[in-house]
Amino acid sequence: MKKKLLVLIGLAFVLVITSTLGIAFANGALVPKKSRPSDYKVGITYQQAIENDKPMLVLFYANWCGYCLRFMPKFVVVNALYGRKYSVVMLDVEAPENQPMVKKAMLTGFPTLYIIDPKYDNQILLNSALYGDVSKLRVELDRYLRIRKLLDKATDKMDSDE
Repeated sequence: MKKKLLVLIGLAFVLVITSTLGIAFANGALVPKKSRPSDYKVGITYQQAIENDKPMLVLFYANWCGYCLRFMPKFVVVNALYGRKYSVVMLDVEAPENQPMVKKAMLTGFPTLYIIDPKYDNQILLNSALYGDVSKLRVELDRYLRIRKLLDKATDKMDSDE
C-alpha cells in the first residue's frame, strides 16, 4: 500500500514539475512547451528547401490553432529524426508570402502535413490521423523515402540507357 502511494505521489510530482516548467512529452522526448506554433522555429524556410535536392516535409499551421500547438512537440521530434532526409518546413497560413503555397495546397484544416518533392513534381497529403503518433507518421515518411529511392534508381537507369 505504501509503495502504491509513493508511486502516485511521485507521478503527481513529475506532472506538476513538467507542467510548471512547460515541458511536453512527445513520444518519449522532452520538448519545452511554447505559447504559439511559430515559437518552435522548426526546420528551414521554404525558399531554402526549394534550393536543395531533398523532398520537403511541409507543415501548414496557424498561430491561433490549438491543434497546431499540440502537434508541435511531435513535429520537433520528427524534425530531429528526419531533418537530414527531408527539408522540414513550417508555413504560417496567414503570412502573405505563403499565400501562393496555401492556395495550391487546398487546405481543409490545421495542422496539415504534406510531402512535397519538386524533383518528381509530387505532392502527398499525410492523413491527419497519423499526427497523434510519431511512430505511425514515421512509417509513412520512411515509405516515401523508399519509393523515392526506387524512382532515383529508375531515373538513373533511364539516363544511362540513353
